[in-house]
Amino acid sequence: MKLRHIYFLLLILGIWLPYWQITPWFLENGLNVRKFFAELFANPVSGSFGMDIFVSTTVLLIFAWFETARLKMSRLIFFAAFLRTFGAGVSCGFPLFLYLRQRLIDDL
Repeated sequence: MKLRHIYFLLLILGIWLPYWQITPWFLENGLNVRKFFAELFANPVSGSFGMDIFVSTTVLLIFAWFETARLKMSRLIFFAAFLRTFGAGVSCGFPLFLYLRQRLIDDL
């Protein structure tokens, strides 16, 4: 199994697992951003996970931006990772970027 295949499996998990957890909440509450953040930071444990995601998102986007430039990848790859990160989370955007990056590296 190639590394890109592992990234692809992680991408599938990164889509499925978070949506499996958050879909019932959105079905019950809709796009209530205020309630979402209130519940995200309802206690120190959940708040630490929220802050972890904010930092991880920032690191991913900086890494993806500079890595696409370094490898002369299409900026569309960066924007795909960006959209998936904000649409499904770091657990989706990061393996997507790594998969697309690894596909390019494998083809060199």
